[in-house]
Amino acid sequence: MEPRKAMAYVLLLCAILLTSRETVRVDARLCKVPSGGYKGLCVSDTNCAQVCMSEGFSGGDCKGLRRRCMCYKQC
Repeated sequence: MEPRKAMAYVLLLCAILLTSRETVRVDARLCKVPSGGYKGLCVSDTNCAQVCMSEGFSGGDCKGLRRRCMCYKQC
């Protein structure tokens, strides 16, 4: 094969590989911690979230069979 033709094929292959790369999205993980300030059975996600935000977390909701208020933030 001629060197010019071979170089053209290599450049074409590189162009195809560079344009076909997929973008990988990395989602931030959420760390969940039981609320220290929420007392009793958790029945309201809104109240739980407010308590968690007052504790410095980004939010919270009621989880599990025991309905505990779980606060969360990005790890």
